[in-house]
Amino acid sequence: MQPVNEVYASYGTTVFEVMSRLAVEHGSINLGQGFPDGNGPADVRRAAAEALEDRPNQYPPMLGLPELRQAVAAHAGRFYGLEVDWQREVMVTSGATEALASCLFGLLNPGDEAVLFEPLYDSYLPVVRRAGATPRFVRLEPPGWELSEAELAAAFSERTKLVLLNTPMNPTGKVFDRDELALVADLVLRHDAYAVCDEVYEHLCFDGCRHVPLMTLPGMRERCLRIGSAGKTFSLTGWKVGYVTAPAELLGVVAKAHQFLTFTTPPNLQRAVAYGLGKDDAYFADLAADMERKRDLLTAGLERAGFAAAACRGTYFVNADFRPLGFNGDDVAFCRHITTEAGVTAIPVSAFYHDAGTGHFARFCFCKEDEVLAEAVARLARHFGASG
Repeated sequence: MQPVNEVYASYGTTVFEVMSRLAVEHGSINLGQGFPDGNGPADVRRAAAEALEDRPNQYPPMLGLPELRQAVAAHAGRFYGLEVDWQREVMVTSGATEALASCLFGLLNPGDEAVLFEPLYDSYLPVVRRAGATPRFVRLEPPGWELSEAELAAAFSERTKLVLLNTPMNPTGKVFDRDELALVADLVLRHDAYAVCDEVYEHLCFDGCRHVPLMTLPGMRERCLRIGSAGKTFSLTGWKVGYVTAPAELLGVVAKAHQFLTFTTPPNLQRAVAYGLGKDDAYFADLAADMERKRDLLTAGLERAGFAAAACRGTYFVNADFRPLGFNGDDVAFCRHITTEAGVTAIPVSAFYHDAGTGHFARFCFCKEDEVLAEAVARLARHFGASG
């Protein structure tokens, strides 16, 4: 038979799927996959239900419904002081992952290079490679996830087309500060490159930290493509509604990629997200505060059980070093062990690096109900002989 696509064929079953199956098999509490236990805000869900019944359910415009694109533009102005032309600079996508694919397919050519920060979200690398580009990696290490200026500069070259920046960053929980962003911006300008900015966790920053879009830095407005996610902002990950904000010239070509991927997104969900983006400031503040509280609940429990938790200033995830527990094995073995023996599932952090290797950190998701988190840490404490 003829060979299939070599990029996608080279990837096996993801670690997320492997660990989720193992969790089901052993009745384990799954803190591996990043989705909330809740059902999202009632008023946003109600807006979707009402739009389903009283508005058209046929193809909406390829770029998205005007009301959602207007809401995305208004959101950018409200939170970040960005002036955005909703007609020419905003596009709705079927989730942020589709937005990422559209941006990367729209911008990259074979022979280009793309700068990626590790550990990284799992869709980045296969899409970059499928576009024919070469990834150049900047490696961040736990527990501090410090960015090396020298390593960052070394990743750029005369072939660099773009940098893919995720902040707040999955899986690290790192929020890039203004000084780090300035380093990235300087290199983007120096190499006449673009920046694809995955900012889906923009409203999940903790400890008084604020998200700063790279697009707001000097010289970046015309080089950045900013991606947001209703799934993360409204805890409705199954809706798969994302959006891209970009200069008109760049959005035009990205829209052509989008056209041949999903073309459009359910209209009732778009209308509901437009409503949600207009919610008052208290909603967004409470969302971050509740997730920060859950982070603290899980982090404290992990530390009582004997882990050493890494810093987490945003997202859904806390990473924990299991070496203090005396486990004799790598992070893959550890995550399998706690799934089968302790009844709690996490993801090995090494899975988020392109060369895998071995590690000693596990990623736990805290966007779960309080009682679920409490039971998970109690199980871990019992298993490892801590007081919990």
